[in-house]
Amino acid sequence: MMEWLQLLLPAWIMGTLLVFLTAPLGCLMLWRRMSFFADTMAHGTLLGVALAAVLALPLWIGVTFTAILLVAVLWVLHDPRLPNDALLALCSATLLCSGLLLIQHLPALRPELLSYLFGDLLTIEWSDLPIFASVIAIALVILYKNWQAQIQIAIDPDIAISEGVNAKWQRLVFMLLLAVFTVLALRAVGSLLMGALLVIPALTARLLSHSPKQMVIFAFIVAQSGITIGLWSSAALNISTGLSIVLCMSILFAVIFCVQKVKRLA
Repeated sequence: MMEWLQLLLPAWIMGTLLVFLTAPLGCLMLWRRMSFFADTMAHGTLLGVALAAVLALPLWIGVTFTAILLVAVLWVLHDPRLPNDALLALCSATLLCSGLLLIQHLPALRPELLSYLFGDLLTIEWSDLPIFASVIAIALVILYKNWQAQIQIAIDPDIAISEGVNAKWQRLVFMLLLAVFTVLALRAVGSLLMGALLVIPALTARLLSHSPKQMVIFAFIVAQSGITIGLWSSAALNISTGLSIVLCMSILFAVIFCVQKVKRLA
């Protein structure tokens, strides 16, 4: 039992810390209809991993650079004539293909490709936690200070702008916070499942909540339950932590959705 705790406890603590960002960012993403943006950021992490390997840099530097570069590119490409979802599809496909192409030519990275795609939370060590906790704390402070403005923009951008909210600045803050999240979540669920970690708890919470505050609280509970159950299940069944966590969250969504449908029919 002690061996299991030594393996799972740092991973569980990291997952719990990550949930503090998962819940509010996932809800904001749903309210602002930017679900595809998370997938685009997530696919960019593969290119960051490959660039870090090519330049012999720490992994987090490559991923952070790619995330910030993507934010800058989307900022430059923002144009009323170009639909946001189409731009995101363009960037997502380009980043994913570029990352996989580079990794194909880096034999040292191929054995670890699955962990980059689907995550491996069990690789978290005690020494990693203080750094992760500090970054998450800073991100939460920034999110807290901009929370009201973010909600105003999500509800009605025109009214928010008329009340003095800087929409462009808030959009930049939101994208940068998502960039930070993608860097942190790469170890947890990998690049392909990162969007699910944000979207599924928020979707589930929407079924249960009647206010923005309730939705964030329920999203936190769902995400925490999914990470806890998924982490222990992955260790017991010897499967990828990312796959296990996302499937557990999906099952929670399905159960809550079916129960509510049955109650309505009854």
